[in-house]
Amino acid sequence: MKRAGISVAVAGALLVSLAPAAQAAAGRVVVFETELQKLTVYRNPSGCTKLPLASHVLMNLTNDDVTTYADPFCLTPGLTVAPDHGTHIAPGTGSFRV
Repeated sequence: MKRAGISVAVAGALLVSLAPAAQAAAGRVVVFETELQKLTVYRNPSGCTKLPLASHVLMNLTNDDVTTYADPFCLTPGLTVAPDHGTHIAPGTGSFRV
């Protein structure tokens, strides 16, 4: 009986180790705020990233979709921006996720 429990544990450990790890998107997400500020550049972004308060335009220069969210925690329904595309960001847009 003990042997079966060990086999199940080993099999579970193998499945976990074979699962693909989350990776950052290759490229950049560039955010324009105002004419008086330098562009904000996120290199190889991953996960949920809070946007600067005055964000106005987001450009997706990565190899993956970028989704923008109204809240800073990537919880609300969002707008997806395809690679090599951009979007105006609505006032109050709080974050993006790759």
